[in-house]
Amino acid sequence: MDGVSSYNSFVALHKPQLILSAVPEHFWPSLCKKLSDQIFDSGYSFQLVQIDYEDTEKLPYDPLWSVIAIRDIDRSDPSHIYLIDHAWTFKANSIRNSLRNLPGLIDRMCNLMQITANSTEEKIDKVSQCVWKYANTYAIGGNEFSVEDRVPVWYVLDELGSGITHSDNPNFRAVPFINVPDQMTYTLLFPIENVEEGEPITRNFVEGQYPDSLQREAMLIPWKYYEHFNGDYSQQEPDANYFLEGHIAETLPDLDLLKEKAAPTKLKVFSEYRYINEFLTAPEFQIVHNENNADVLWYINHFKDYKELSKTPHKFVNQFPYEYVITIKDLLAIIARRCPSHKSDGQTESYPSWFPTTFNLKTELPKLVAYYMQRKKSGLDNHWICKPYNLARGLDTYITQNLDFLCRLPLSGPKIAQKYIENPVLFDRADIGRVKFDIRYVIILKSVDPTEVYVYNNFFLRFANVPFSLDNFEDYEKHFTVMNYTDGVPLYRMMCSDFKEAWASQYGNYNWAEVEKAIFKMLAEMFTAATSKEPPCGIAKSPQSRALYAVDLMLSWETKNNETIVQPKLLEINWMPDCARACEYYPEFYNDIFSLMFLDKEVNTCTKVL
Repeated sequence: MDGVSSYNSFVALHKPQLILSAVPEHFWPSLCKKLSDQIFDSGYSFQLVQIDYEDTEKLPYDPLWSVIAIRDIDRSDPSHIYLIDHAWTFKANSIRNSLRNLPGLIDRMCNLMQITANSTEEKIDKVSQCVWKYANTYAIGGNEFSVEDRVPVWYVLDELGSGITHSDNPNFRAVPFINVPDQMTYTLLFPIENVEEGEPITRNFVEGQYPDSLQREAMLIPWKYYEHFNGDYSQQEPDANYFLEGHIAETLPDLDLLKEKAAPTKLKVFSEYRYINEFLTAPEFQIVHNENNADVLWYINHFKDYKELSKTPHKFVNQFPYEYVITIKDLLAIIARRCPSHKSDGQTESYPSWFPTTFNLKTELPKLVAYYMQRKKSGLDNHWICKPYNLARGLDTYITQNLDFLCRLPLSGPKIAQKYIENPVLFDRADIGRVKFDIRYVIILKSVDPTEVYVYNNFFLRFANVPFSLDNFEDYEKHFTVMNYTDGVPLYRMMCSDFKEAWASQYGNYNWAEVEKAIFKMLAEMFTAATSKEPPCGIAKSPQSRALYAVDLMLSWETKNNETIVQPKLLEINWMPDCARACEYYPEFYNDIFSLMFLDKEVNTCTKVL
């Protein structure tokens, strides 16, 4: 292949990536050649030097290394783009495994980070703490990749790349780059200012526009002194625009078209969910395969046009307008804080007591930092679980008490940081010991204004496979309970009736009926808050809507008025939950649910909580 066609092929493969990373086009031909010929020529332009602090005291934020230009560099010269290798690529939940299993890695990282230690485990501990001062991140985009493949990857640059220091006014940029033909990842280093021989090379560790300057300052905590550790951490509800951000607008129903009318004696059901088609067998319902003929539309994708649906007032749909305010994690946190028991009076423990303290890392990082430091001063536990807004199964979810890591996470996509439940109620598995567990309740939202909420009485349980302790946070089977998506991992099953018997045996002083009463009260408060405001800040009234959600919760030990109590903790609300297990355990599940939802029949398997 000649040079021109080779370059054309390179551009065809990489142009979107180069444009997205804002790599100036005059560097592209040189980059193509350097990748093709594997030219790593940074040594002709830069020198890595160790900074000597013998005469002055080194402060915690002072860098260990610097990179110096050893010749003049003209930013318009197309040859000045350089390939920088990645010394270590890892997922954030596998740091310790990588350090133990990759030959030579731990010693290389200790040298790069100037760490001294007496044992391998001590080295691993120190590198795990320090790595966030050196780690960078990227994620692969595109619907052709699985959700697992799109989880952010972290990497440490080689010694030269890691030696480049931060500046708010940098002279270089460094951006990750995937060479498509061989799927190798590099970092591209190129000048944005002219640099003279002897001048330090710098880059901006936190690129992008941040309307809140404190957000950017907090993201720079690993490298710069931060003046706002004692800042205010009270949270205010954002305006309506925040609730709409990133969402397709939904039309609202025309309520004038939806006057009360008698329901037909037999409802035709169009369902995209296979278990409804298999298990909805009650004679009052008929499965049909044409949605135009249906009275009930049960979709597995988001429905948006409620105004159009109003024109066929006899039809029902299995969703409510703006219900995402409870099914997306950052919005759910806002909803929870509306509850009457929520306080913003500076107390270290936040309210409502049934929702773990939660901060949005994209918009509330400075408040998280201030709250973190207040807890640290008070000697309180500071473990946090960080989750993407809208992923399930524990994907891209991490548990940490490392403030540097918390401050780096906003670069890896939208996330919340939620106080980790450090004192969970445990379940004694005879075969293993005392493990974490969570409980899933199926919730029916039947109406908004007035708000009617029912709970399916038979709840579902998920258990960890390793006894709980507040350590080894990379051990998924210790700290997480979702085991049914990982091959080869044992899945411990238990019916709720058996659980209640075991509970009575293990926790005889805590009557399960009282625990469940507290759970139902929590659910009533949450749905009251979710329907207390007009859309887009709350779930909208829609007489044609009925919805099914799954609420995941844990139980925690807490002390109130010198008494130890079992406190429910709401973790998340799932949209379009998988009900395969419900059908397997309780074959009448959908018959009962649909009779309640669409025929207004009271069924003994459901309890009204609101």
